[in-house]
Amino acid sequence: QVQLVESGGGLVHTGGSLRLSCAGTGRTSNNYAIGWFRQAPGKEREFVAAISWSGGSTYYADSVKGRFTISRDNAKNTVYLQMSSLKPEDTANYVCAARLTSIRTFYYVRGGDYTYWGQGTQVTVSS
Repeated sequence: QVQLVESGGGLVHTGGSLRLSCAGTGRTSNNYAIGWFRQAPGKEREFVAAISWSGGSTYYADSVKGRFTISRDNAKNTVYLQMSSLKPEDTANYVCAARLTSIRTFYYVRGGDYTYWGQGTQVTVSS
């Protein structure tokens, strides 16, 4: 069992930056691929970014490519999402998810591929 706790959200102006963290507790000695998703009010959840257990493979949604960077520190059981050049359309609740994997280079982009989910952290970008 893994518990995920997100932090780092807040209110920023357009063009600003935030760094989100996803800290894992519990059985974190296993290998987990991590994904970030977001959901705005009245909209469906959407994929944002994903990273493999090794950290060597990453993938981004087109809407955030070039502005967001996903990374991880396995020694700290934490995955980060560095967000820059934020836009009002980035406003959403950001949630991280984990999936156990035996393949170091795999990442997953579908929500249904993930087993564990955090509660999320709110990001609001004002215009």
